[in-house]
Amino acid sequence: MICLHINYNTISERLKNLTNIQQLIQQVLDGQKKAASELYEAYKRPLFVVCLRYASDRSRAQDYLQEAFISIFKNLKQFDSSKGAFESWAKRVTINTCLMDLRKNTLYAVNISEAVQVESDMEDALSSMSLKEMLELIQQLPEGYKTVFNMYVIDGFSHREIAEKLGVSINTSKTQLMKARLLLQKKINTAQRIMLGQNHG
Repeated sequence: MICLHINYNTISERLKNLTNIQQLIQQVLDGQKKAASELYEAYKRPLFVVCLRYASDRSRAQDYLQEAFISIFKNLKQFDSSKGAFESWAKRVTINTCLMDLRKNTLYAVNISEAVQVESDMEDALSSMSLKEMLELIQQLPEGYKTVFNMYVIDGFSHREIAEKLGVSINTSKTQLMKARLLLQKKINTAQRIMLGQNHG
């Protein structure tokens, strides 16, 4: 699983304290519009990054983000701080929002016989890239490959969980991941060759 360490300056100091986050959430539940706006402003950037990874372009990612926040506010009473941080819960809601649309519009037909174990240092290469570079490469993947890669490598879902959420077999999930890794490795190698050429030019 790739961990993205991002410093979001838009998250105010008061939200870094768990008690204050809980207070803000309670204010939203009490119907305070200012609190709802604050919560949106604080978390829109990290959640938009999630949407960008699953969407085909920025416009679709914006749609996903709006739908995610609708779901977040609608289900805010279900958030339980004893089970984890609010941001983790909000990210899971956002991922599920993206998956609902992708499941309706993406075909996951693959050749199961091609499901072989692929070992490479591709994940380490991605980890060393900037967030912008990584997002650009991931967005170039076909929808099915991109969805499974995001879920397994970055968001930490198991193949069984992926299969259940997407309505596919475990072997299909493994095949999509294998093909995504191969294609990303090719894209990384191409990008590295281009950079080397520029440095020697």
